[in-house]
Amino acid sequence: MIQTALVTGAASGLGNIIATHLLQQGFQLVLTDVNLQRVQQAAHLLDSHGDRVLALGLDIRQVQDVEQALAATLERFGSLEVLVNNAALTLATPVMDIKPDEFDQVLSTNLRGTFVSCQIMGRYFAERGYGRIINLASLAGQNGGTASGAHYAASKGGILTLTKVFARELSQSGVTVNAIAPGPMDLPSVHALVPPEKLAGLLQMIPVGKLGDAEFVAQVVALLASPQAAFVTGATWDINGGLFMR
Repeated sequence: MIQTALVTGAASGLGNIIATHLLQQGFQLVLTDVNLQRVQQAAHLLDSHGDRVLALGLDIRQVQDVEQALAATLERFGSLEVLVNNAALTLATPVMDIKPDEFDQVLSTNLRGTFVSCQIMGRYFAERGYGRIINLASLAGQNGGTASGAHYAASKGGILTLTKVFARELSQSGVTVNAIAPGPMDLPSVHALVPPEKLAGLLQMIPVGKLGDAEFVAQVVALLASPQAAFVTGATWDINGGLFMR
């Protein structure tokens, strides 16, 4: 059976890399992003005929948006098996300069968005008796962050906890819920946070001495999304070059 995966924040960056890899692995894809035009362009590049890729605008903070995305997915492909919660707002404002409204904006996008998607899609998966949820957390949620903002780190720490809560809730329904916590990746978003003059210092802090490979993260997503991953749930997979060991 061909599986369908919905990836949030898939117009660019890590989300797009994950989506590309899943497509190569034979999945049907639902690419979502808050920017509909950008995600439509991304979908066209992946599948110009639109046979295996559906593009949807999605504000992950809004219950109605997520419900509509699920309905559109079912209308197009008939079922949904995998949810990849990747969409996030990444800001690096110094902690003493963060305004409450900015804090709320980041937490609402990253943490509320993950909660809403896990709840709505998790309920659907549980009713079907099968599903895979993969949440993109971050090293920042484990060590408090270095280059990222306190609000970002707090939201990602919350995602780690939500992953365990939903894993426990859905464990008897054939649904697994896991997180991946990447460290600094070789991505435009990381380079935007770390100016060239500070990159050498960052690399010296990483035990393996280099940035991470986003394609490998995508491979781990595909592994956790597979039917064979039934015995893995509530786990956080660390991909951080040795920056956080446990």
